[in-house]
Amino acid sequence: MLWPSKDSTNGNSSDYSVSKGTIVMNSQNLPPSGGAPLRPEPATAPATAAPPQTIIVQQPTGGRWQRFVSWVGWMGFLFCIPIILGMAATYREYFDVTGNIQEKYHSLSKDADDKIAVIDITGVIMEGDGFVKDQIDRVRDDDKVKAVVVRIESPGGTITGSDYLYHHLIKLRDEKKVPLVVSMGSMAASGGYYIAMSVGNQSQSIFAEPTTTTGSIGVIIPHYDLSGMLQRLDIKNDSIASHPRKQLLSMTKPISDEDRQILQQLVNQSFERFKETVRAGRPKLAQDPEALDKLATGEIFTGTQAQELGLVDELGFIEDAIERVAQMANLDKDDVRVVSYERTPSLVDALTGAQAHSQSWERMALEWHVPRAYYILTTLPSLLHTAPPAR
Repeated sequence: MLWPSKDSTNGNSSDYSVSKGTIVMNSQNLPPSGGAPLRPEPATAPATAAPPQTIIVQQPTGGRWQRFVSWVGWMGFLFCIPIILGMAATYREYFDVTGNIQEKYHSLSKDADDKIAVIDITGVIMEGDGFVKDQIDRVRDDDKVKAVVVRIESPGGTITGSDYLYHHLIKLRDEKKVPLVVSMGSMAASGGYYIAMSVGNQSQSIFAEPTTTTGSIGVIIPHYDLSGMLQRLDIKNDSIASHPRKQLLSMTKPISDEDRQILQQLVNQSFERFKETVRAGRPKLAQDPEALDKLATGEIFTGTQAQELGLVDELGFIEDAIERVAQMANLDKDDVRVVSYERTPSLVDALTGAQAHSQSWERMALEWHVPRAYYILTTLPSLLHTAPPAR
């Protein structure tokens, strides 16, 4: 690249050029100091021409230091790629809504790969194949889950629902080969205590808070005799049934001695199953049948009393249960992530929420008339349960 100019001292023209970082200038046609380049003038060819002068200006190129910095930058970028991908995979799990279940962070490390899963059992247990079963399935399919805490906040529920969850928690524990502990909230009574026996014979595996209400080992079939009131109102039951025992639990008549004996046999059989389950989860009580019989009266206990009686192992909160199960799974608390699960409402749920609420009351009203045995701490019919069904 050439700029013609005129020498400011002797009037000789010169050129300068730039090539590969070096500026080469000769004395012909240089511009005056601070002036613009001049047009070349016709040479007047002096008698003695001055020799051309060359000025060389070397531009810095960085050299080895610049290449080293560039190399370090690229190496750092390549090193960060797997870290970024790993973090993206970790946090992507929080947005997985498979089966309308969404994982959420609970405690300890936020970006660890290994997990401790908290399965929540909350409210009255009416059916087993609901949200609790969905949580169990999610944990079973997650290879990163290395241990499980079952958090129970329930007064119990139906025999079938309680036994269903108990069965699937044992199956999860045995097939996945992970340690499982129980953390009791404000209440884990009757069917809630029944489910707690899924820990098996593992020591230091059931934690209750000091104010937890637990126990209530027993069976009840609620029945209310409204025949006297109906008689005063001149109302009578005119149902048509295939057999008198089809109305075994009808509230419109007293239970006969023969019918009561049939119902008592049903209760006794379910009660024996309850005690067998307790013996499987409480080895010390299995070795002392009389001690279990003294406790299996339907009586409730505080967490402190339950520990003294051998119904629970430790007094502590969910943090203590998490620490214990991490120890059982040989997990470092600083390198494990505790997660729980919540139901993801669908668009249909959002649009029909009021209708779904209405249908739930209709369902409860129908269930009031269905003969049903309960592992539950209550003397009220199922119609009056204010707690939501177990999630």
